[in-house]
Parts: sequence; structure tokens; C-alpha cells
Amino acid sequence: MTFLVIGGTGIDTVVPVAGLPVLGADSARPRGPIEDHVSHTGTCVALGLRALGESVQVIDTVGDDEPGRRVVAAFREWGIPLRVAPAPRGTRRAVNLMSPDGGRLSLYDGRDVPGHRLPEEYWRPLPPGIRHVHVTIVDWARHLLPGLRADGVTISTDLHDWDGEDPYHRDFALGADVVFVSGVQLRAGAAEWILRTGVADRVVVTRGSGGADLVTRDGVAHRDAADPGEPIVDTNGAGDAFAAAFLAGRAAGKSDGECLDDGVVAGAYACTRTVGAGAFISRAGLNRH
Repeated sequence: MTFLVIGGTGIDTVVPVAGLPVLGADSARPRGPIEDHVSHTGTCVALGLRALGESVQVIDTVGDDEPGRRVVAAFREWGIPLRVAPAPRGTRRAVNLMSPDGGRLSLYDGRDVPGHRLPEEYWRPLPPGIRHVHVTIVDWARHLLPGLRADGVTISTDLHDWDGEDPYHRDFALGADVVFVSGVQLRAGAAEWILRTGVADRVVVTRGSGGADLVTRDGVAHRDAADPGEPIVDTNGAGDAFAAAFLAGRAAGKSDGECLDDGVVAGAYACTRTVGAGAFISRAGLNRH
């Protein structure tokens, strides 16, 4: 199966801090170097699929600026086709504060333009051979969901730390066949509401060190978190690694339980590497578990 990822590229500035929350002060010394990475959720899902040997392409808005040139160059180096539309206010950025225990606080710059629409020529027709589309929750991507469904592809999305109430996420929650969401803030019953109200038949609730739940109309299946086998270095991209492995397993016809198994292993592996192309498990590595 050939995958397409829509949205979710940009630059992450990773700041290692002594702990979270960061208390108010005039200044603080990080635990280590402050580094910029070509990352964000769409990038990491694409890298996770690539590491597993899947064919993947990406469509996103990128600015005519130095961060945008870094994004384009990185995708060229990785060999992942990237179809670029102009980003009205430049390339997305984020600052991620990382604590030693793997905790993270992500600060987004809010440069997306509310109401912006992706011109149709940048995504239609879909690249040849696309069978599944992973739609990130950039605002303009919500407008593509009806057209993607009309094109007959299956769709997934990641709602990240949705609380089950914020209306921003609802188009994505109700328009995808497979919905990933963090359990950090999720209200009780939200996964079941998605299944009742939307088109999804699978909702995956990731819980970090608490493992993950697969919620279907038949009930809930749980998997404990996998032992990473090495010290935790960086939790950036762990949820995206989980999603990539789950989707690749689903495309290969694996059972729900096997997809969950693959997801928790891939997520744990990503925590033992600095975010980037080397942070995602290979097919051979996954098969060894």
C-alpha cells in the first residue's frame, strides 16, 4: 500500500530542561544543547512508515524561508516525495521543553492562517497509487476530508491531546476511519462517542508508559507499554512511531492485536533515540520482537 501524509512538517526546537513545569525565572540553564530538528507529527509519521519499508509521500504548506528550505532539503535527503504549497505566514515552528523523565511541553507558534484553504491543484488528483491518507490536524486539512472520502481512500488522523470537547478537533475525529488520540486529557466516553457519531471503526488511545487501548464497537483491547530495553532519550515522535507501525500492520492485513503489539514496540523504540530519521524502528527490528 502507498501512504500519503497531509500536513505536519516543520522545525522543532528541542530544549532539555531540569523538570516540568518550568518555574518562572529570569533565566534557566538547559540540561544540554538546544537543537533544531526537521520534525513535527506529519514528518515523524512519514519517517516511521519509511523505516518500515512502506512507500510514503507528503503534501504540506511550507514557507519561502530558511526553515522551509531545511524541510525541503531533509525530505530530499530522506527520499520521501514532498509536494509543497506556499505557507502564507512561513514554515511552522515549535519549541519542545523536554524533562529527564520523558515529559514534554510543546509550544506552537500559531502561524497558520485561520480559514486558509489548500488550493486543489496541490492535492488533486492524489499521487498515483495512494490507498491510505494520514491527515494531521492542521486547520486547512479539515477541508480535504470529504474529498478524500469521495476518492475512496481510507483515512487516519491523530488528535494528540484532545480533551474530548474542543470543537477544533471534531471534523478530524468524525472524518477518519482510524483515530489516534492521547489519553492525557481525554474525557471518559470520548472514544465511544467517536465510534457512535463518526465513520471510525477503530479508536486508539495511547497512554505513554501506561500502554495503549484499542476501542472498537466490540469493546476495548489493551496493551501494556513495551520495555524499550535502553534508557529513554527523547519522547518526541513516539506517538507518531506508534501510529506508523499500527497503520503499516493494518495495511499488511495483521490483526488488531498484532497492530497494537507493533505500535507499542515502535513507540518504545522511538523513545530511545533523538527525534529524527534514526528514531524509527525498521521492519527487521519490529520482527525481532
